[in-house]
Parts: sequence; C-alpha cells; structure tokens
Amino acid sequence: MIFRTKHVLILGFLLTLAFNGSLYSQQLGQNKEGKAYFEQELDSMNIAYQWSEMAILGTANDTERIGPRPTITSRFLALTFVAVFDAWSVYDDSAIPVYLKGYEKQPKDQQTQANKQIAISYAAYRTLKEYYPGDSLVFSAFMKRLGYDPDDNSLNPDTAVGIGNLAAKATLTARHHDGANQYGEVAGFSKPYADYTNYKPVNTVDQITDYDRWQPKYFEKKDGKKFAPACLTPFWQLVEPIALKSADQFRPGPPPRVGSEQLKKEVEQVVEFQANLTDEQKALVEFMRDGPQSVQQAGHWLKFAQQVSKRDKHSLDEDVKMFFINQVAAMDAFIASWDSKMFYDSARPFALVHYYFKDKEIKGWKGPGKGIDTLGGEDWRPYSPSDFLCPPFPSYTSGHSTISGACAEVLRLWTGSDSLNVQVALRAGQLTEPEALGEEVILDFPTFTQAAEMAGISRVMGGYHIQSDNIAGLTLGRAVAHRVWDFYNEHLGN
Repeated sequence: MIFRTKHVLILGFLLTLAFNGSLYSQQLGQNKEGKAYFEQELDSMNIAYQWSEMAILGTANDTERIGPRPTITSRFLALTFVAVFDAWSVYDDSAIPVYLKGYEKQPKDQQTQANKQIAISYAAYRTLKEYYPGDSLVFSAFMKRLGYDPDDNSLNPDTAVGIGNLAAKATLTARHHDGANQYGEVAGFSKPYADYTNYKPVNTVDQITDYDRWQPKYFEKKDGKKFAPACLTPFWQLVEPIALKSADQFRPGPPPRVGSEQLKKEVEQVVEFQANLTDEQKALVEFMRDGPQSVQQAGHWLKFAQQVSKRDKHSLDEDVKMFFINQVAAMDAFIASWDSKMFYDSARPFALVHYYFKDKEIKGWKGPGKGIDTLGGEDWRPYSPSDFLCPPFPSYTSGHSTISGACAEVLRLWTGSDSLNVQVALRAGQLTEPEALGEEVILDFPTFTQAAEMAGISRVMGGYHIQSDNIAGLTLGRAVAHRVWDFYNEHLGN
C-alpha cells in the first residue's frame, strides 16, 4: 500500500451534481459558483463522459432513497453503457452491437460526431430513466440542456434519435427476464428484485449453529431501534452475465474452515489490523466503503475511469468503449462473486472473531466516540457505523476485491498501462466517527493494480473480510476481466 501526504485533491472525483439547479453534492451544497464551475468543466467533456456523470448521479440518489444495492446498481450502470455502445456501434464500421440486432450500419456521410452524440444521448436517457425513475425529471432537464427533445420517441432507424431509442429498447427488452426479477414478475414474488430462491440463512440473527456459515447481524438506526437486514439479492448468481458463459465459470475453491490453522491466523490478522488502525488506514477503509451518497463498487470504478478520461483527454469514441468494458466487467464480476458467496455461504469476521476470542480480552474499536481500547472478544465489531455495521450477505469472495480486481484489470488492458495516478483527500473518521476525527490524509492510487489491492485489503482492515476472501476475490475478478476483454474485442470486430 502507498499513501502520500503532499498531493493536490482531484475534485472531480468527489463531486456529483444535477443540472436542474436543485440537487448538489454535499461538498458544494448550494454554492452557485461551484455549480457553475462544475458545469463549465463538464461542458468541456465529450457526451459519453457527461452521461457517465448522470449515471453516477442516478446511482448516488438511488442509494440515498433506497439504500446500498451494489448488485442491482452494477446492472443498471452496465446496461446503460451497453445501450450507449450499441447506439454508437451503428456509426462505426466494424463494431458489433450486443443487443441491437437487424439494423444496417449508417453510411459514411452519416457517421458524424453530431449523430453519435444524439444517438448516445437518447440511448443513455432512455435506460437511465428506466433504471432510476426517481431522477426522470433530472435526466429530462439534462437532455434539454443538451438541446434534445426528451419526448421524441421516434424509432426510425434512419435517424440518430431513432437509433438511440432503439438501442435502449433492445437492451431493456433483452434484459427484461434475465434473472434479476426487476419488475417482480416471477410468480409468487411480485416485489421488484424479490428473492425467488427462498434463501434462509442457517444461522439466525440471535443464534449460531454453524460458525462456518453466514449469520445476519443487528444494525442500529440513529433513533436507537435495532433491525437485522436480510441477505441482499441472494439470487444474483442466477442473473444472466453479459460476457461470462456462466456465473460459476471461474468459481474459486472453498475458503478455510473453522478448526483450520489458516482460518485462525486470518481471524487474528483481522483483529491485529483493526487494533492498530492509523488515520491513513481509517481513511482508506472509509473511502472504499464509500459512505453517504455511495455509488458502490461499480460506480467507484466508473469514477476511476472518468479520471483516466480526463487525464488522457479522451474522445467520445474512446469513452464509449472504455465505459462499456469497465462496467460490463463490474456487472459480471458481481454475478461471479455472488455465485461464490451463495455457494459457500461463508461466515464474516464479525462472527468468527466472537468465536475465536470469546471470553478473552483483545484490543478493538469500541464504537463511535469510544476509540480503540480493550474489550471482550465477544464484543468486537467492524470499523463501521452502527446503521451499516456489516455487509448483509455471505463473505467469500469479497465483492470489493472481485469487482476491483476485474475493473482494474480491464482498465490496465484497455489503456495498455497500469498507471492510474489518482489522489483523494479524506479526513479520517468523517464517515464513521465524526465526533473523533483524525488528520486529513491524501490517499494515493498510483496504479490500477494497487488501487484494486488497496480496495481489497481495506476490507480486511475494516473487519469485513478475512484475507482469503480478498485474495480469492482479486483472482476471480482478474479472471472475469480477461473474459470481458475477449468479449470486448469480439464486439469491436477485432
């Protein structure tokens, strides 16, 4: 891991804005000068990049309204950029669309920048409006700001508007019954994204009968009321991947079990990490956990890709292709990770520390405002706020590691270099214990590979995963990435 303390903050990485004058990031609030500056900066970027900002906004607001849904939002983001790629592909001589079938390539005189911008905008607008209906007015306002009519529903394949609308329609239609149960249409499971597998954890929230298996945990709301979240999308391994042949294509071998020396050492490592967290490590844990207005792992890596676009001064064509491969990798990595999670149904350190250190005194974080001190092993907790104490799903493999491994590797392959060079400023503790803030630090992500590894180890430091979850996740993600890379090249017509 590398941390530096003397770098300039890259502001664009932390900002999320809407463009109708009503929604702002927490960083800018109602600052009109900040909004004007950001809009001016955005106007200098290509249309694909601008729509990536709208996708980030929709994801952030979805989290605020509903709560973290990393699997679901990864699907939204990936399919949005598939629709964008498909619309763009009609204006490229060799590209092969994923879902838009039966339409001819546009002739050379129609392969203009203006037509690409129109087609991409309508494809992005229609898909984002479908997946983030709560922000429909924001997306519509953005279309008008671009000079387009959001109410133009033409499906004429001889026009750029029609191509964009057709690309969105083809994507939405193709993925209507892809296993996500988006519309609650599985018989007997009418709530959108309802679990139609009837998953029931072996352990209840109050009693553990098998320490190798996942246990739900009580969270505590700010008003003191306790609740135990159910497992998040325990059917996600049944969602149809985009590039993978199947969810279990690269399924790893099993995690270490209770009674093994390896598991004992890895649980001890988690305790040791947390007992000695530095401000830099706390900031890393919080940054990767993602905090308020979270965009989860897929959105996190979309933000990293945005920084590549700015750094390398990407054209529209380049961003269409990069965002496409980046987000397809994230979606398929989530599906592969959930296959492993639900197949092994493995325990998290929360329960394992209690098992290995019951009736023993250890050092650990006692909670907001209480710092790191001596406590009973059965009272140990992750470095996380009480209202999101621990991810509500099985542990192996780490989702952060799998998605980061996949997205980092495809960006490395796509750019032809491992260089990332992103720096982010954070005040340690601001998302976990604001009454006990540490120093401001600069997190430095010099390469894609190191960013992925930092994401993975942060989950061990924070007490969410053991090292086996992390290592297997990184390996799985990289395997997914190479399959996505082949898929990408196939669809470029290479």
